[in-house]
Amino acid sequence: MKVLISTDIEGVAGVYHHEQTRAGNPEYERARLLMAQEANAAIAGAFDAGATEVLVNDSHGGFRNMPPDVLDARARVVQGKPRYLSMVAGVEEEGVEAVCMVGYHSRSQGRGILAHTINSFAFASIRLGEHELGEAGLYGALAGEYGVPVVMGSGDDVFIDENRALFPHATFVETKKATGFNSGVSLSPEASRRAIRAGVAAALAARGNASPLVFEGPQVVTLRTQSPMMADLFCQWPMFERVDGVTLRFTADTVEAAVRMLNCCSAMSSMLR
Repeated sequence: MKVLISTDIEGVAGVYHHEQTRAGNPEYERARLLMAQEANAAIAGAFDAGATEVLVNDSHGGFRNMPPDVLDARARVVQGKPRYLSMVAGVEEEGVEAVCMVGYHSRSQGRGILAHTINSFAFASIRLGEHELGEAGLYGALAGEYGVPVVMGSGDDVFIDENRALFPHATFVETKKATGFNSGVSLSPEASRRAIRAGVAAALAARGNASPLVFEGPQVVTLRTQSPMMADLFCQWPMFERVDGVTLRFTADTVEAAVRMLNCCSAMSSMLR
């Protein structure tokens, strides 16, 4: 059994503030270790459940947060950007049977801790058809195009509430309760790691009940930006339709094509910083 573990940082126990998620300060240096330790707990849970191979994907920011020498040596590590499949790079490898999402967060404009979708500076909301999605939904649907289900997720209670219907057979681990954008009540890192290890093992043992998240047909993507200026920039792409001052729409043949276009927009947004 080959397993992909996608690890973000905002849903990690004890993480509440942007300073903990951005390189260049002592709080980040501590948080990146907490992130790596939760990844290690997930790796251990996968091997407890009989995994023969584990890929761990560094899925936050510049995708090079977790010190490789701190990670469980049994896993292979996916780091660095750009990469086409972003937060689920590795899912395309032959034999991957399940995705576990560790340290994830709620979508932009949600009430979760550090809630955002891909790029908090640029994106206010993203819809595929009628579905408003955060990163878990977008990348879960991308994994679904490769036939791989999301079987486990960890993060705060808002993240879990948003995604339970998308992944009804997944095992969720609540690492903290959100009381505001920068506040909450967290498990201790040790307790969170124990819960994640047990959750991954249980999820993989029950993986036969899980189905990939599949959105059929071409994807109509509605993107609401954080400002008219941002919409001006993105509509330099001829394929984009301007709906109103901050909203645009485009059609992509697949979820993968939609996600790749969104990530191109995210990269473009740095022009306006």
